[in-house]
Amino acid sequence: MRIGMVGLGRMGANMVRRLLRGGHQCVAYDRSREAVQAVAADGAVAADSLAELVAALSPPRAVWIMVPAALVDQVIAELRPLLAAGDILIDGGNSHYQDDIRRAEALRPAGLHYVDAGTSGGVLGLEQGYCLMIGAEPAVFATLEPVFATLSPGGRRPEVKRGKSAAQAAAEMGYLHCGPNGAGHFVKMVHNGIEYGVMAAYAEGLNVLQHADAGLKQEEADAETSPLSDPRLFQYQLDIAAVAEVWRHGSIISSRLLDLTAEALAADPALRQFGGRVSDSGEGRWTVQAAVEVGVPAHVLSAALYSRFESRGRAEFADKLLSAMRLGFGGHLEKKS
Repeated sequence: MRIGMVGLGRMGANMVRRLLRGGHQCVAYDRSREAVQAVAADGAVAADSLAELVAALSPPRAVWIMVPAALVDQVIAELRPLLAAGDILIDGGNSHYQDDIRRAEALRPAGLHYVDAGTSGGVLGLEQGYCLMIGAEPAVFATLEPVFATLSPGGRRPEVKRGKSAAQAAAEMGYLHCGPNGAGHFVKMVHNGIEYGVMAAYAEGLNVLQHADAGLKQEEADAETSPLSDPRLFQYQLDIAAVAEVWRHGSIISSRLLDLTAEALAADPALRQFGGRVSDSGEGRWTVQAAVEVGVPAHVLSAALYSRFESRGRAEFADKLLSAMRLGFGGHLEKKS
């Protein structure tokens, strides 16, 4: 299949390469000429503009947009006058699912089809494949399934076996038609909310282990310090990098995120290159908002999201207020760490 790719960043470029390896033809465009030339060297057709990209595709065209969520509407606005009825636009970024519904409705009168393809795999996707969560009309999904199958970890369309649905067979390969427009990014949204929680659990647990030597340290005896009940119980100087590594082998909590954690600790046990400021790209917020809207408790996901806010200094004023109140009611002075 011949497909256009707009956006050749960390994921878009490697998706082009994986499609090329799978026998598809790709027309590639990015504002960075160097990014276009890089994938052209691997066999993609280079386009210097969106108009050139569309012209290089035969109707019905399929154009995959792989840009930040804030830029998707702009790219669609530029592409729309270049397209014709029957053409398909695929957003593989991390758009809000509500935007997908709006875009699909806006494009429908012109006969243009819209697909939201939640994509997980990051920089490892080129070799290991991408997990794809897709929202689309059934016929449009069927048209694009060869592309989804190639990008997926399975690398091909599944053989539907007796007693197993087509959806289950595709899911085992790593891609799934989740439902109509918005469904793909809704599932990906919650996927990323879960990711926040899992990451926070690893970080918090390893932090407890990092401070398991508290009993070996001389603590000040004053009214501002809660003493250890028994310092003998916390005298472990643990090799945190080795702990993360051993958990990777046979442990029930092994995962790709743990693999990345162990890799980072092995390279730099003190994590000196990191400042500890953790960003959020929106999906965690949207997941918590959805949970509130439908009345579903999401304690862990909410806490993980708030932890990211705190890492960016958003709790500093609140912490100062706590110190001010303690000083006011008890004369407690802040301890210098």
